[in-house]
Amino acid sequence: MSNINDTYFAGYYKEIWKTIIPDELTVKEVDFMVPYFKLAAGSKVLDLMCGYGRHAIALAKKGIAVTAVDNLAEYITEIKEAAAKEALPITAVQHDILSFKTDEQFDLAICMGNSLNFFNAADTITILKNVAAQLKSGGQLLINSWSIAEIAFKNHTTKSWSTIGQFKFLTDSQFLFHPARIDSTTIIICDDGTTETRQAVDYIFSINEMEAMLKEAGLGLQEVYSIPGRKKFTVGEPRAYLVAKKDG
Repeated sequence: MSNINDTYFAGYYKEIWKTIIPDELTVKEVDFMVPYFKLAAGSKVLDLMCGYGRHAIALAKKGIAVTAVDNLAEYITEIKEAAAKEALPITAVQHDILSFKTDEQFDLAICMGNSLNFFNAADTITILKNVAAQLKSGGQLLINSWSIAEIAFKNHTTKSWSTIGQFKFLTDSQFLFHPARIDSTTIIICDDGTTETRQAVDYIFSINEMEAMLKEAGLGLQEVYSIPGRKKFTVGEPRAYLVAKKDG
């Protein structure tokens, strides 16, 4: 089998994510963040695992200063270009999320799009401790997940397929334990016959486990929503939004 060139595939990655996470959802999430966390021009937000900057750019357009961090150069380059084009207050940084630290203090940190579930328990605690150290007293953290245990146990499927643009995705996944996780193998097929096989792991934590890890990091879980600010989470709903606050 021949492989899909990463640069070639990257050109379609935003299209893929927009199918999974439509623009309308990003608008609703940002419209929730601004009043709920009392953000205004001059507020500072840390966007971890920022992807192509869907939240960072939307927040910056409101005058909010955003530090957007991701380990992928393609994402950071795209954000820098968008920020320069519109003179947006975004600092885009390519860095390993596990070791990212800055001297800045933020009003809010966000980790959206299920990104925190890429990390096992030890690494998650490391990230949360780093976040807490960079939040102002009373600063808050917003985590979005669709892989917490209360979702995954009910909604997990072992096989799925989809077509996005010129790519077909065939995915086999299994629920494993010790640690709890979903291991997935996806075969990506381009319409010219080129293929790529990619592996992924989503670590599964219950809300209680998340609360314990947040507490260890000096963050207190405040609320869990399924619709941010409007509907509290109940078991089996497709998305969860966890709001935590820095102790003290």
